[in-house]
Amino acid sequence: MLKLSDSRRGRLLFLPVLLAALGCSLVNQLTPGSASPFADRSPTPLVESPTATLSPTALAPGYVPPRCANLPLATTAPDLLQATPIPPTAAPLTNSVQLRVFNELVKVVTDTYLYPDFHGSDWPGHVAEAKAKLQAGLSADAFYAEMERLIESLGDDHSQFQSPAVVAASDAELAGHNDFVGIGVLVKPMPDEGLVTILAVFPDSSAAHAGLRPHDNILAVDGIPIIQANVARPGLVRGPQCSLAILTVDTPGQPTRELAIVRDRVDAPEPIDSRLVPTTDGTKIGYIFLPSVFDETFPRQVRSALESFGHLDGLIIDNRMNTGGSSDVVTPILSFFTSGTLGHFISRTSNRPLNVKATPVGNSQDVPMVILIGKDTVSFGEIMSGTLHDIGRARLVGVATAGNVETLHGHVLEDGSRLWLAQERFEPRVTHANWEGVGVQPDVTVASDWSSTTLETDPAVAAAVNLLMKK
Repeated sequence: MLKLSDSRRGRLLFLPVLLAALGCSLVNQLTPGSASPFADRSPTPLVESPTATLSPTALAPGYVPPRCANLPLATTAPDLLQATPIPPTAAPLTNSVQLRVFNELVKVVTDTYLYPDFHGSDWPGHVAEAKAKLQAGLSADAFYAEMERLIESLGDDHSQFQSPAVVAASDAELAGHNDFVGIGVLVKPMPDEGLVTILAVFPDSSAAHAGLRPHDNILAVDGIPIIQANVARPGLVRGPQCSLAILTVDTPGQPTRELAIVRDRVDAPEPIDSRLVPTTDGTKIGYIFLPSVFDETFPRQVRSALESFGHLDGLIIDNRMNTGGSSDVVTPILSFFTSGTLGHFISRTSNRPLNVKATPVGNSQDVPMVILIGKDTVSFGEIMSGTLHDIGRARLVGVATAGNVETLHGHVLEDGSRLWLAQERFEPRVTHANWEGVGVQPDVTVASDWSSTTLETDPAVAAAVNLLMKK
């Protein structure tokens, strides 16, 4: 759950938020990013239509979900696979309501935006331009598009406007209410490499039964490249329930292969990856991969992993793909490893502490820790990594993080839309370092490529294990 500032009621609300293709950290922080991880969800009924034309295939799946056992299996027609779903049309919005929402949004930005100079943008000019369009008349869809452009004009790459439809989808996702038809993977597009790479596999999904694992890469679906004209199309793995997806898959260090995987409905929280890392001297080292800190089920997943590990000699937290999330998710995770005041969120007029109360699980409060960081570590992924390093609780391995740590406050507007606005910066307790634009720096610099290594061959993991091995 997130703590949101409701500008209408003047009090704190608890609401979840997240976009499927958005990386974020919330109070109160959200950090958009086009290369953020997302599940292979089906956003509209288009690809689940029972009248869809299917093409026969000779490649048989090794696993068929029970609900598909007695149904004919075939691949989805290419034209249906590549169709672009039409987003739902926004509910009608009168001009008077549009103007009130607009005025409310402008007032929030003017009064509370972190940068009094509006980040160097011509905010008054952008406001005047948007108001003129409203007065000329806009449909609801056009109005929401205009509000998105207005907030984007601030140019901080953090603040964002969400329409009511996006708010509803975001709320469900942060709450861990995934419900989509696909193969059951969390992926990150890698356009320059011509693939999407798998970050996590949903338990008991078709992908899990097919043996897909983190670091595996999807190159094509039914012979259609998943990267086209340098644009990722991970939605190719969606399709009608119980249809086949013929995936061209690459596991780093192994020959490319084809897999037949039956699409099925996935209704589960996003998974973390946790396991013990093999060592040569018997040192017991745990490994936990966090794709973000926005799913409110992650704290109990981390707790479960720590309980299953038992007493550890060392722990690796992999935050290299951590796109951030909610303070109400990251704080309980931090509580497994430390306590006290870790720093302060500082706004124009005040500051508030990041306080953590210890919640030990086994020896989690004093187990030696290494956190893996990288250029895709963003916002609360950075704050989590940086604060544990700042107080001397963990060492850092990898490369500098994104430097994207402004905190966003959520303002729910009259029509149910939401403004996420950069209102604070974070300052760690000990060093008082400014990570915005610079990033958190590692103790040991190790460059590694997620899509070209496995856990067993990853040089960053090897460097972390070396730091934690018994002497």
